[in-house]
Amino acid sequence: MMNRERVIAVIIGRAGSKGLPGKNALPLCGRPMICHTIDAARASRTVDRVIVSTDGREIAGAARAMNVEVVDRPASLAGDRATVDGAVRHAVCEAEDTASIIVMLYANVPVRPDDLIDRAVTTLMETGADSVQSYCDVGKHHPHWMVKLEEGGRVVAHHPNASYRRQDLPPLRIPDGGVIAVRRESLFVPNTGHPHAFLGEDRRGIETRPGDVVDVDDAQDFAIAESILSRRVKNPNPNPNPDRERVVS
Repeated sequence: MMNRERVIAVIIGRAGSKGLPGKNALPLCGRPMICHTIDAARASRTVDRVIVSTDGREIAGAARAMNVEVVDRPASLAGDRATVDGAVRHAVCEAEDTASIIVMLYANVPVRPDDLIDRAVTTLMETGADSVQSYCDVGKHHPHWMVKLEEGGRVVAHHPNASYRRQDLPPLRIPDGGVIAVRRESLFVPNTGHPHAFLGEDRRGIETRPGDVVDVDDAQDFAIAESILSRRVKNPNPNPNPDRERVVS
């Protein structure tokens, strides 16, 4: 591709985790979890450089064993309240990279479609958007059916709803953590106090199927990811999904 914009992928993985301690370095199908995201980044046709941002010694060791650059994340950017965009900005600056597109990847997402990163980057380039993120259907946990339980167990509807069937609910999507591709000027926007300001004004989405992406937060997620990855080893070429090219604007 001529005159293609330069792309850097930043894989972020903290050492700490409350739901599943040390998850990003836990052995998943015989390898530290972060290695699966490194594989995905390296397999991308659009990514020019891959770096890992972490405060964890084991995570860093796993990355270096795969000959991947590591940026040591300071404690101020590795706590529970640290922001994702803050960690990525720090990594890009420390790496002294001038890429115009930054792909943000979570180390605790070991399962994602093989083409997901390239779909996000290509959509970003073709649309000229500020960011592209992957989304999946909310499924049966639709917000129109959610309630608040008040004192005494009194049920209060979260949203007025007269739908009997899930199929009658308005289609909604939720970020699945598979990928975020963002333009440099959006990522480095001055802090406005809004948690998602770094995504810019023109935000686009690409869809994934249920189960395409597994975001590991606890032991149950871990078991699901392990099961899926084990099946992929046995069946490395599953049938492609014809609906994957849909873009959510």
